[in-house]
Amino acid sequence: MFKFRDGLLLIATLSSILTGILLPEYGAPFQPYPIYCLMAVLFFSLLPIRLAAILSSAKSSAFYLGYCLFIKLILLPLLAFVSFRHMFPKYATAALLLSGISSGVSAPFFAGLVEANISLVFGMVVISSILVPFTLPTLAHICAGKYMEISLFAMSRLLGLVVFCPLILAEILKRLAPGFSAKLSKSQYGISLVAFMIINLGVFSRYAALLREEPSTVLISLGVSSILAVAYFVAGMLFSLGRPLPDHLSSIISFGLINNVFVLVLSSEFFSPLEATVAAMYTIPFFGLVVPLGLYENWAKRRGAP
Repeated sequence: MFKFRDGLLLIATLSSILTGILLPEYGAPFQPYPIYCLMAVLFFSLLPIRLAAILSSAKSSAFYLGYCLFIKLILLPLLAFVSFRHMFPKYATAALLLSGISSGVSAPFFAGLVEANISLVFGMVVISSILVPFTLPTLAHICAGKYMEISLFAMSRLLGLVVFCPLILAEILKRLAPGFSAKLSKSQYGISLVAFMIINLGVFSRYAALLREEPSTVLISLGVSSILAVAYFVAGMLFSLGRPLPDHLSSIISFGLINNVFVLVLSSEFFSPLEATVAAMYTIPFFGLVVPLGLYENWAKRRGAP
């Protein structure tokens, strides 16, 4: 069943995207803050659960976690590149980058909207963020002939800031003030919603000129990103066959809710505006995935999935 909060999330994110594109002067003041908003989203997503529970669950699912990482960082990008190379060669590199990038920092928030295995999602976010500076440049060189000199120090610093700082702060707060932490976690949805709007305003106002110059390219890029989102959704279901429903949902979330903002950064430095446009337009199916995700969860429950 389509939930009110899902509709509110879609309306808020789509309206902020349109505002950033059509009225970039209103989004420009928010351009420095997307990273801090991602940190806030992760912080509030971690408040309801303890780190020990996350680590214990991740340890017990270590083999499956490694299996999902291989699919996410190696198999999916290769399949996407080969498929697009034959069907839409102009967009093959964009498909490779989006498919091979790490799971998004906001993925645990979406895991909390459904009954997903949040420990698995968080493990995918952390470990894929650590591995992607090694895997993605290698795939880009092999498949697209592109050299990407990504600073490991810079990536480690970004990882520490965006992932580990919210994790440590959330754990400290839960230990020192568990009552306040529980009350604060009740504000998770509202604060995360505002954070997503700020992210969209900041990102899309920065690229507004690029997106408005070639509307036909934008529409095609939206179609390409939507095809990829559907492929990630299907891959999440197929590659987790036989697993409990929470693992199904976690696989879909980890594969589909990706760090497309980082692809924007990479594209501006190493690739063409086309890859940046596809990465920017993936934001729409990124948030749109919440609808089929909820429908799939309800369908699976009616069929008696464990």
